[in-house]
Amino acid sequence: MQQWISKLSEQEVGAILPNEPMSKYTTWKIGGPADAMIVPDTKAQLLSLIRQLREEQIPWMTIGKGSNMLVSDKGIRGVVIRLGKAFEDIRFDGSAVTAGGAASFVRLSVMAGKQGLTGLEFAAGVPGTVGGAVYMNAGAHGSDVSRIFKSADIVLETGELVTYTSEDMDFSYRHSLLHDQRGIVAEARFVLSEGDRLEIAAAMATYKDRRRKTQPLQQPCAGSVFRNPPGDYAARLIESAGLKGRSVGGAEVSTLHANFIVNTGQATAENVLELMEIIKATILSEYDIALVPEVFFVGER
Repeated sequence: MQQWISKLSEQEVGAILPNEPMSKYTTWKIGGPADAMIVPDTKAQLLSLIRQLREEQIPWMTIGKGSNMLVSDKGIRGVVIRLGKAFEDIRFDGSAVTAGGAASFVRLSVMAGKQGLTGLEFAAGVPGTVGGAVYMNAGAHGSDVSRIFKSADIVLETGELVTYTSEDMDFSYRHSLLHDQRGIVAEARFVLSEGDRLEIAAAMATYKDRRRKTQPLQQPCAGSVFRNPPGDYAARLIESAGLKGRSVGGAEVSTLHANFIVNTGQATAENVLELMEIIKATILSEYDIALVPEVFFVGER
């Protein structure tokens, strides 16, 4: 490991943090160390990094704000890429907005509202980055990224920089082309509409208040653990199966929102995985419905 880290440090690829604990970067506050975290701060550095990793055949993955992600207790072998400050830039041009892949999705929605632009109100309660939101086709309150997305500059695992339009992205429920074609969103562009600032602010306040009252935001968690099955809600199924409050080690099914698993203090990734398996098996047995995880497990098993 030391050899390839030393080799990468000789290149213009950004800051390199060896043996970086991933629990610092996940909303669950869970995760062992990555061999190295690298933080590129320009598109040039990102391109150079991906090409170097490809040439050296070093495995890599990306992380934004660490929501929707469960990292192994053993950590991650290879490189974790976390986009630097320069990728947090947000620019408005009329009703169009361009945001870096590392920009906060919530911050983007707040800024759009202050500009009197509607279309991003749903993002007021969606944690994570713009890049993660595009990757997941994040959504809430009857809307999602696909409805406002125009295009994105994406660095593919081949080291190419491409621009994909909405038609290219193959958006569907919590899915985009990036689930099948690996790449990193460096920058994304959205098209919004002019609206009433007061109405936008009121809608966002309602969404935030609802989220505060119905989700366990005071405890480390990762948002919804399972996708909603067609015509139903995962939370309703889990609650009706009597699983609220069920725990394994420090991982517990939230008593406030049944589709959240919270870290009560010392939860491990294995605790969370075991609890997820209990939930899946119970729902399959009682309702003949196979719940599909919305969170991703990454790292060494």
